[in-house]
Amino acid sequence: MDIFPQKFKEEAKKFLGRDHNLLLLSAVIGFLAGGAATVFRWMIQLFDWWFSEEGMGILHIPSGSHEYLLWLMPMVGGLVIGIYVHFFPDAVRENGVHKVIQSVAINNGKIRKRTIWNTAFTSSITIGSGGSAGREGPTVQIGAAIGSALGQMFKLSTERVKVLVGAGAAAGIAASFNAPLAGVLFSIEIIVGEFTIHTFSPIVVASVIGTVTGRALEGNEVTFLVPIHHLVHSGEIVFYLILGVVCGLVAWAFTRFYFQCAEFFDKKVNVRQWMKPAVGGLIVGSLSILFPQVLGNGYGVMEDALNGNLFWGMAFGLVFLKIFATGITIGSGGLGGVFAPSLFVGAMAGATFGHGVHALLPDMTASAETYAVVGMGAVAGAVMQAPLTNILMLFEMTNDYTIILPIMITCIVSAYTFRGFNKNSIYIQYLLNKGINLRHGRVVSVLSSLHVRDVMNKDVVTIPEEMPFSSILNTVSYSKNFYYPVVDQQGDMKGILSFSDIREAAFEDHLEGLVVASDIATKKVESLTPSHNLHEAMEKFSQLDVDQLPVVKVGDPKKVIGLLSRQDVLAMYNREILMHNVDK
Repeated sequence: MDIFPQKFKEEAKKFLGRDHNLLLLSAVIGFLAGGAATVFRWMIQLFDWWFSEEGMGILHIPSGSHEYLLWLMPMVGGLVIGIYVHFFPDAVRENGVHKVIQSVAINNGKIRKRTIWNTAFTSSITIGSGGSAGREGPTVQIGAAIGSALGQMFKLSTERVKVLVGAGAAAGIAASFNAPLAGVLFSIEIIVGEFTIHTFSPIVVASVIGTVTGRALEGNEVTFLVPIHHLVHSGEIVFYLILGVVCGLVAWAFTRFYFQCAEFFDKKVNVRQWMKPAVGGLIVGSLSILFPQVLGNGYGVMEDALNGNLFWGMAFGLVFLKIFATGITIGSGGLGGVFAPSLFVGAMAGATFGHGVHALLPDMTASAETYAVVGMGAVAGAVMQAPLTNILMLFEMTNDYTIILPIMITCIVSAYTFRGFNKNSIYIQYLLNKGINLRHGRVVSVLSSLHVRDVMNKDVVTIPEEMPFSSILNTVSYSKNFYYPVVDQQGDMKGILSFSDIREAAFEDHLEGLVVASDIATKKVESLTPSHNLHEAMEKFSQLDVDQLPVVKVGDPKKVIGLLSRQDVLAMYNREILMHNVDK
C-alpha cells in the first residue's frame, strides 16, 4: 500500500530536485542503510548461533551427538536456501553485487524492494550455517535497494536514482565494516563508475551517516585488532612487489575456480535445482571435519593470522581450501559475497609468503603477520579490480597506517598481475558470462550496434593553417565546438587545435601577433571514420582523454567530414537504453 499521497510526492520531488536538498535524502538513506546493514549482521549472528551446539540444545538434540552433527549444518542451511529459492526464484536471480551494477548500467537504477528481505534472509542463512561466503555483497545490495526504493518512491530522475543507489551501497559498506572512506570509494569505483561533485557529495553524506548509525548500534571498533606493523628496511619493498605478483596469481586462481564451480554445478550435477545448495553444503561440511577454518566468513581465523597465531603450513593449505570452499558454496547456489573469502585467501597467502622471506632474511623483513595484512588487501583488490578501495578499506579495518606504502604498491601490482590473465573484475566477468558486456559502466552490445555516422556532427569549423591568432580567437568565439581541425589550402587536415591550446596561447601576450594556427596545432591527430561503432569511439575517448574527435573519410584520413562528441555518444546511448527498458 502506498503510504504517501500523490500531492506529497510531487512536492517532495520538487524539493529533492535541488542538489543541496538531495543531500537530506542521502542522509536518510545513510541512516536506513546503516541500520539495515547492522540488522543483517545480527541476523548472521543469530543463524550462526542457531546452527551451533547451543542451537541444537534448543531442539533437544542429545549433547553427545552435537560434535558429530555440526559438519552437517552447511548442508541443512543449503537445504533451507534451496527450498526458499524454489518457491521464490527471484531471491537468487536478483542476488549479487553484479546485479546492482547491472541495475545502474541498464535498468535506470531500479531495484525491487523485496530484494532487501530476500538478500538478508538467504545470505544470513548461508553464512550463519557455515557456508564459505561474505557479508559484503549482500550488504551492498541491501543498501542499494533502499536507495533505489526511496528514489523511485519520490519519482526522481534516472540520474538521481542511480546516485541514490550508490549512496545506499556506500552507507551499507561503511556501516558494516566501520569504513566510511572505503564505502565511498567502493560505490564510486564499482557501482556508479563516475566521479563528479553531483555524485560524490550524496555518497559521502550517506556513508558518513551510515557509519555513525553503525557505530551507535555496534560500537566504534575496528574489524581486526592487530599489532602495529612497519616497514623494517627500505629494501624490503622488493619483497612486497613480489608479494603483489603472488597475490595477483592467487586472485586469478580464486576467480577462475569460482566460475568453474558455478559451471560444474549448472551442467554436471544432475540433481534438482533446489537440492544443489544442500549438495554444496555437504561437500563444505565434510571438508570442515578436518579443516573447520573454512566455514563461514573466516574473520576469526584471519585475526589469528594477522596476530601471528597461525602455523604457516596451515595458512598455506587454507589458501587452496578456502578457494575450494567458496567456489563450492556459491557455485552450488549458496548466497553471499566474495569480499570476505578473498580477504581470507589474501591473509593466508601473505602469511605464508611472509614466513618464507622472514626466515630467509630476518634482519631486513617484517614478521609474517605484516605480510598477512598486506596480502589481504592485495587479493581482494585484484578480485574486485578496485585497488584504491581496498587500500583505504584495509587501513580502516585495521586502523594501521604504518604500512600504507607496502599496501599501496602490493595492491597495485596485484591488480595489474590479475589483469594479465583477466581484464574484468569478478562482478563484470559474471555479467559477461551471462551475455552482458559492460565497459566503463555501459553495455557494449548497445554501443556496438550504433555507428559514428549515426551521431556525428557534420557542422565542422575548420581553421586554415596560416590563420593568425587574432583571427582564430574571432572564429572560435562564434563556435560551440572544443576542437578545430587545421587544414591546408587543399582542405587536408594538418593538425588539430583544442580550446585549451587556444586558451594557453591567449595568455602569451607577446606571441599574439606572431603565431599562426599551424604553430600551436597538435600535429599527430587521432580520428574516427563513419563506420566505427560507438564502443570503439568510447574506448578511444577514454584512451586519449578527450571530449571530441574528428571524423574522416574512409580511405582518406586527411579529409574531415564531421566531429564526434563524447556527450553526443552518451546521449544516444541513454536513449537506446530507455527504449530497451520501454520495450521490456
